[in-house]
Amino acid sequence: MTIADLHRIFLECGNRISTDSRNIAGGELFFALKGENFDGNLFAAKALEDGAAYAVVSEGSDAAASENPRMLPFPDTLAALQQLACYHREHTLNEGRRIKMLALTGTNGKTTTKELVKTVLGTKYNLTATAGNLNNNIGVPLTLLQMSGDTQFAVVEMGASHPGDIKELVDIAHPDFGLITNVGRAHLLGFGSFQGVKNTKGEMYDYILGVQGKCFVNEDSADLKEMALQRAGLQTIGYGRSIQKAEILPPSAEKPFLRMTIQADGRTYGINTQLVGSYNADNVLAAIAVGREFGVDTEAAIKAIEAYTPTNKRSQMLQADGNTYIVDAYNANPSSMAAALDNFGMVEAEHKALFLGDMLELGAESAAEHEKVLQKIAQTGAELVILVGREFAAVNKDSRYLCFTTSDEAAQYMAQHEVKGFTILVKGSRGTKMEKLLSA
Repeated sequence: MTIADLHRIFLECGNRISTDSRNIAGGELFFALKGENFDGNLFAAKALEDGAAYAVVSEGSDAAASENPRMLPFPDTLAALQQLACYHREHTLNEGRRIKMLALTGTNGKTTTKELVKTVLGTKYNLTATAGNLNNNIGVPLTLLQMSGDTQFAVVEMGASHPGDIKELVDIAHPDFGLITNVGRAHLLGFGSFQGVKNTKGEMYDYILGVQGKCFVNEDSADLKEMALQRAGLQTIGYGRSIQKAEILPPSAEKPFLRMTIQADGRTYGINTQLVGSYNADNVLAAIAVGREFGVDTEAAIKAIEAYTPTNKRSQMLQADGNTYIVDAYNANPSSMAAALDNFGMVEAEHKALFLGDMLELGAESAAEHEKVLQKIAQTGAELVILVGREFAAVNKDSRYLCFTTSDEAAQYMAQHEVKGFTILVKGSRGTKMEKLLSA
């Protein structure tokens, strides 16, 4: 069976895909994906029993050997999913025209930037965009397969933790435009070095150069400007605080959200976001620049951005139990942690506290990077500091800082020690599960 044949079956299934046999609604195309700890082939028969129209299974598996005509064997089911998504992207047209696509990646802020871009472009276009942060070699194909003839524009987020990851994803998605939010010291265990981070994120620029597309580049980032200049002939659209003449207004306990002004069209615009953290300014500016390139005027873009409310533990502000929580606990790396602490240091509040979890996947540089965080803590004015994780425990020498190996231990302590009247920054890598301290 060819990918073209599989695509016809996909269309017969109403463009519906499932990769989880527990979520079969009926009539969809099930993909039996395999991983280190799971094998979807074991559940293919059950998926068909529950109503899936067809199941893509691995050649040589018991599911393929059943000779059920609704079992569709392929050498590699993940590769089949990716090839189907690529085929669908190239054969799905809007009013006879190829659908424009913007791909985003970066060390920090890519999901927030994607959400802001989606919000801005959504004022003008019917969009297909990455849901949540489904930005890997499974999530990107699933996003592409959501495209239809009604899609006028696609926004696809791409994540990476190893060299070659971005190349794999752009080769599937075939974007026309690219945006790298920034490059920082994250996933060093996989990338090997900061240069490895730049090389991998730069695979976005390489692809866009090859297809003669355009990249949005933050002109305030020396690293991104250098990466763009290294690729002679790359067409760029600049944005940034200097170009857009942005001014960040100081936060306070009463107004902790990012507020800023920019200049455009010969006038000054005020922007009052619902995002916590001045580090989100670049994400806002990127969204405005993307909107401008594709016909969304500045005023409409700002109105959309001001209406956006963050979710999923990214730059959120919560108020509960007499405390104000600044929650940025979906992920953490040295650059995002430093930015969060710098912003927290500017927040005016009578009582401040820090709940910080380990930054994971830093390899040999982990100890040094966690020591840098400890040095920054003193500059924030926090009178209560709770650290979570083995990395912090290994380097913490300050007896004033409470340190726990796990978030469960920290949550137990919090349940027994009342904290009220504080403004609290909660941040850590996803694996530290810092949200447990909130529930406690």
